Amino acid sequence: MREFEKDPRPPYDKSVGAQTFVRMLVLCLLAFGAGRDGWAAQSAKDLPDRYRAWLQEEVVYIITPKEREVFLKLGTDRERERFIEAFWKQRDPDPDTPDNEAQKEHYRRIAYANDKLGRDSPGAGWRTPMGRIYIMLGEPKTIDRFENTTELRPTVIWFYEGLSDLGLPNAFNVVFFKREGIGDWTLYSPVSHGPYSLLVNSFGDPVDPYAAFQEILAIEPAVADISLSLIPMESALALSPSIASEVLLQAKIPSVPWEKVKDAYAEKFFKYKDSVGVEYTANYIESDFAVHVFRDRSGVSFVHYLIEPKRLALERSGGRFHTTLQVNLMVSDLEGNPVHQGERTIPVDFTADQVDRIKGKLFSFQDLFPLIEGTYEMSVLVKNVLSKEFASAEARITVTAPAGPEIGPLVLANRTVEDSTYQGTSKPYLVGRTQLVPSPRGDFSRTDSLTLYFQALDLGQDLKRTGRIRLTISDDAKTAYETTRALAECATLPDVFESVPLSGLAPALYTLKVALLDAAGAEVASRQAGFFISLAEALPRPFVVSFPLPPAGDPVFDNILGNQYLNGKNLSEAGLRLKKAYNAAPTSMKYAQDYCRWLLVSGDFAALRTIAEPIFKEGERHEFAGILGQAAQAMGDYEEAITFYQNHLSHYGANINVMNSIGDCYLKLGRNAEALAIWKKSLELSPDQDKVRKLVEWLEAKK
Repeated sequence: MREFEKDPRPPYDKSVGAQTFVRMLVLCLLAFGAGRDGWAAQSAKDLPDRYRAWLQEEVVYIITPKEREVFLKLGTDRERERFIEAFWKQRDPDPDTPDNEAQKEHYRRIAYANDKLGRDSPGAGWRTPMGRIYIMLGEPKTIDRFENTTELRPTVIWFYEGLSDLGLPNAFNVVFFKREGIGDWTLYSPVSHGPYSLLVNSFGDPVDPYAAFQEILAIEPAVADISLSLIPMESALALSPSIASEVLLQAKIPSVPWEKVKDAYAEKFFKYKDSVGVEYTANYIESDFAVHVFRDRSGVSFVHYLIEPKRLALERSGGRFHTTLQVNLMVSDLEGNPVHQGERTIPVDFTADQVDRIKGKLFSFQDLFPLIEGTYEMSVLVKNVLSKEFASAEARITVTAPAGPEIGPLVLANRTVEDSTYQGTSKPYLVGRTQLVPSPRGDFSRTDSLTLYFQALDLGQDLKRTGRIRLTISDDAKTAYETTRALAECATLPDVFESVPLSGLAPALYTLKVALLDAAGAEVASRQAGFFISLAEALPRPFVVSFPLPPAGDPVFDNILGNQYLNGKNLSEAGLRLKKAYNAAPTSMKYAQDYCRWLLVSGDFAALRTIAEPIFKEGERHEFAGILGQAAQAMGDYEEAITFYQNHLSHYGANINVMNSIGDCYLKLGRNAEALAIWKKSLELSPDQDKVRKLVEWLEAKK
């Protein structure tokens, strides 16, 4: 470096600076995922031969880091086979045809590389630099060979153009040369190798790349053109090795196979492989998702959500089209403990005329549920039973307690339905008498009118009387729309609606901000959301499937909230809600069973039996047998407990915990032989029970 610093000529400083900069840049790119070798080294050696070959030979140049990481986590060959199927489905340009054109082309390129491009190498053609570039980029537009010039190393120039949609320059060269004039072809880099490496002999300064360029120019201008830059638009102006060329070689070309692959499916494959069934895992469908939390006037918070899969496959039967969807909802706390879960089965059935009307439209499933305060991980899984496809979405949601002035989540709707026929019920995105139709993408056309909905919460009387709401729409450069409204004018508080015509706004990305201002104009609270106005005259809108629920205040919601509190170990709140639901509808078996579950956890066994025993005896409700057995056992009524437990086993089949409880009851009654017999059966079903095994050994020793 000192030698270069002494030389004042700009080309030298630029060249050395470029080399250092590019090497650092490439290291960063490799560290953040542009490289591949680090992934394979983790555990690929432990894979069965067939899958190790697939990973390290067949798809080594086209698999994304995320896909590689997931593949290495899979534990069975069946999972790996399904992953490979999903891998190629994600690359199929036309899923409606029987052939996967991308897969066929990839293996054709491998075969060509092995047949034509490995002749100068001891290894297979796919391993060579030429084979690697060919597999990633395909056939070059032209090939120029300079192999018989005594003053230059053998050089081959591949020229590509028209690949700008893959993140590449519109035109560029890829160059190979033989370092010593013989042997393997090497991928040429203007930075790493430099023009001097293309010369057989040179009497110039080895650290002066421009001088080497001049020598090559006198011998073969076409080779000189690529010696400092691989990009034609740069080569005429280059005085030193091109940084852009090095980035092209080290980052852009290797990432070409990933450019149009949305590898989020790989994470979904791994996340849901145990819950959707292996037959679904290869058929992940991307979807859009939105979730909002609104507070009911009673103080209960409801989560409204929608999920829009990119497609909905239907099966034709006669003149009708149908399928069945299963929607599974899971809400867990941040430690992964389940707080709320739900499942819906949705039969979908259309006539041919209806299918024609919805052709080209998206499908949007919408739902809601109440949720207690806290921060949670929410996941939604939609399975198409007939096509074996699935879509999923995840989000972190927070339900806050009243804590001073707050702007609730912003809903940007592209359409509203006034005087909804469902008013008075609980329905997703139904506020009072207004049904909102939001888009999870935030997409609008200039012909749309944007309807904004939000809640202004916990305002206090002074703020309601003197405060204002300011709505601002802005792009990166300026404010495009602004309006201010007094809170006193909002007759529907805490619900606030604003309508914004978009005809005066240009197509662009925008940020919508709502600010709550006090009497002095100071900002008390705010929230913002993004949206965009499309160039299109009109945008496709979905057909919506949702189900109205009873109005807020119905015992169904007390029951749901009570179970959430119970799952969260908040026994006092759980008891209040579950008892309220049971008292409101004592004939509901679910409400009775859930309330009894709380009584069991709370230790009020007598109250539990008072409620559950008449239900069990009069209606033969066997679902109460297990919980009655636990209550009777806790109260020391072992004979009755055994009767309840045996009823449970006779209707629901073998259960280790119930069998062990019966053994405990027999032991308390001194019926050791019967205790020994049932514990032995328990061990046959589940041998890894140390405590039960020790009891069995103890009883056998006593005989």
